[in-house]
Amino acid sequence: MVLVQRCLSGEADAFRPLVERYQKVLFTVAVRMLGDRDEADEAAQAAFVHAYQKLPTWNQRHKFFSWLYRILVNECLNVRRTRHRTEPLAETIEAPDNAAALAERHELRERVHAALQRLPGSYREVVVLRHYGDMSYREIAETLGVPERTVKSRLYSARQQLGDLLLGWEGGQ
Repeated sequence: MVLVQRCLSGEADAFRPLVERYQKVLFTVAVRMLGDRDEADEAAQAAFVHAYQKLPTWNQRHKFFSWLYRILVNECLNVRRTRHRTEPLAETIEAPDNAAALAERHELRERVHAALQRLPGSYREVVVLRHYGDMSYREIAETLGVPERTVKSRLYSARQQLGDLLLGWEGGQ
């Protein structure tokens, strides 16, 4: 990757386009993994800092995003290990055109988020990358370093568990 080569040759400003290219997807993944926007923002920033510091260790035979993603996941796992409290995901409230519909969307988002947090980490990863990161099965497989069929299997199982969690939650209220 040309930008990485420019960074390695001492051109620090070449890292900015990499941040701009990947910051949205990293932040989205971090929010889904951590459930807290502030922690996610800090984890994504820390991942970029660590990536910049460790840039010489990147193996060019692997995709840059896969390497960056692993740094982010490790950062999120560190945050989860050191977390002292759990707070619900804060959502930005839109101007209500229809207050009831807005409340329903917010409640559904909260329920899906809570169910997602209850999934095992390997299942949560594939759901987040597929549905929030808009990655293909092949891209997810490369990112996680697993076969594409494993991605499909995990995604299938994750969707089944999410369905059970959400339907069970709905039936219990």
